[in-house]
Amino acid sequence: MKKELIGKSVLVVEDDPKIRTLVKIYLTNEGYEVIEADNGIDAQELIEKYDPCILVLDLMLPGKSGEEVCSWLRNDLESMMPVIMLTAKASEKSRIEGFKLGADDYVVKPFSPAELMVRIEAVLRRTASRCGKLSFTGLTIKPAKGEARMNGELLELTTFEFKLLYLFMQHPGQILSRTQILDAIYEHNEKAVTERTIDVHIKNLREKLKEKTPKDYIQTVRGMGYKFAAN
Repeated sequence: MKKELIGKSVLVVEDDPKIRTLVKIYLTNEGYEVIEADNGIDAQELIEKYDPCILVLDLMLPGKSGEEVCSWLRNDLESMMPVIMLTAKASEKSRIEGFKLGADDYVVKPFSPAELMVRIEAVLRRTASRCGKLSFTGLTIKPAKGEARMNGELLELTTFEFKLLYLFMQHPGQILSRTQILDAIYEHNEKAVTERTIDVHIKNLREKLKEKTPKDYIQTVRGMGYKFAAN
């Protein structure tokens, strides 16, 4: 099971310790939690263990190259984790190949740490819907992958159940009326959906959660709607 990190997490994969330390200092000062690797093999292990928010990836690495790591991330893991390539490969061909592999940005050495920070923030803003995940006491949801897990075990949810759970986890402790839930989940061009439909979906979602945990995550607030109990 992946270890959950607190706050914004970045995996910096760089075999030059001076560059790695410099990047870490800037990231830490901006409130990021930094994980480090100096080779491609360790990078893959740390990605699977921690599932960071973004990957800053050198290309010329021992063990496995950055290109191999990026290809593995996109094709084998089928992950949309944002990737910024940080490399001395400055040719147009190298840049094009990097973007074809699935990089979200490409920074050439030597680089400005301040500019790298700006690029990280910009990539995270662009990819927020791809890389976000929410976790509460054993329950984790990854909207980009359409995946929800309880204590590491995959929950088999329908599309509507998944949307419901994601909505609740985005608003912990907040009472959501049936109307608010309808507006948030159903598109305007869908066929008419009643509040009773919402109740049925929530009942089914509760039953699936109860199969995995005794905790009552989704609570009924009589006369008002439902709320997600995070604690």
